[in-house]
Amino acid sequence: MIFVTGGAGFIGSNFITDWLQHSQELVLNLDKLSYAGNLENLKPISDHPQYIFQQGDIADEKLITELLVKYQPRAMINFAAESHVDRSIHGPDDFIQTNIVGTFRLLESVRDYWNQLPSEQRQNFRFLHISTDEVYGSLEKNAPAFKETHQYQPNSPYSASKASSDHLVRAYYHTYGLPVLTTNCSNNYGPYQFPEKLIPLCIHNAISNQPLPIYGDGQQIRDWLYVIDHCQAIVNVLEKGQVGEVYNIGGCNEKANIEVVNTLCQILDQQQPRTDGKSYADQITYVKDRPGHDRRYAIDASKIQQQLAWRPKETFESGMAKTVTWYLSHFDWVNNVTTGVYRQWVEQQYS
Repeated sequence: MIFVTGGAGFIGSNFITDWLQHSQELVLNLDKLSYAGNLENLKPISDHPQYIFQQGDIADEKLITELLVKYQPRAMINFAAESHVDRSIHGPDDFIQTNIVGTFRLLESVRDYWNQLPSEQRQNFRFLHISTDEVYGSLEKNAPAFKETHQYQPNSPYSASKASSDHLVRAYYHTYGLPVLTTNCSNNYGPYQFPEKLIPLCIHNAISNQPLPIYGDGQQIRDWLYVIDHCQAIVNVLEKGQVGEVYNIGGCNEKANIEVVNTLCQILDQQQPRTDGKSYADQITYVKDRPGHDRRYAIDASKIQQQLAWRPKETFESGMAKTVTWYLSHFDWVNNVTTGVYRQWVEQQYS
């Protein structure tokens, strides 16, 4: 049994679905089901005999303790987080409560459970914390990519809250001996991503004949990682990672935002052309940049490649083609999550 938190979100739901295709182990999924947590993400495996769902908050120590005692997992993988920079700018409180306080409560529950395990189970237990490259701050254009030893310099309430959670996880290893692992990943994309993030937002807007909003000059650079590649890297870290270590996971695909959107438009032009014969790129619109927008992130993934023999399978082009194909064939899912509240948020953010 493994215990996954935040498994109804984008990365968590892809991880659970992929896990059940390759493992015979049970999966317990705890999710608060906030706006980005969606059980429709897990509909294909909702009746799977190895899957168990529990609605709840990682900050609920009583519930976490009850679940740990009942199911006796050999590992916990913590995906649960508020994860969107723009939302953290408008409402940082949720990010502090979930990403910092929630991680602390979760660690306390897990520490108590771990302390009571028999010796062999204690030795084999793992707590894997999923984090982000944004904790490292921003890079100059020609600066070396982030290594695991890079100084933390978060620049938004989101990245600051994730940096805090990373430090808590590290402290529980060094202070209490809790067998933890941490991963810091680059920008994920793929199926089931809530359409507030750049790629699904632009796919949705393109097909809906709406503007494709690009912050500032569109030259903000990110490393792009296909979500299934990320999920398989997490499995490698869980099974082979050294306790107490941090592993950076990247897609080896540094792209400027405008380049990402232009690639997306080219794929859409091929897969579902506009009726007027024009390119979706004509819908690109530049909007005011967001406050404190980091200019560049880049991941040096040499550690996980060398020590754990993991490399991404998808190129940016192949991953993007799969992503666009998925959204075009799952537009009902997109329409179901883009409610009136979502539309109001987009109008506020990109007006």
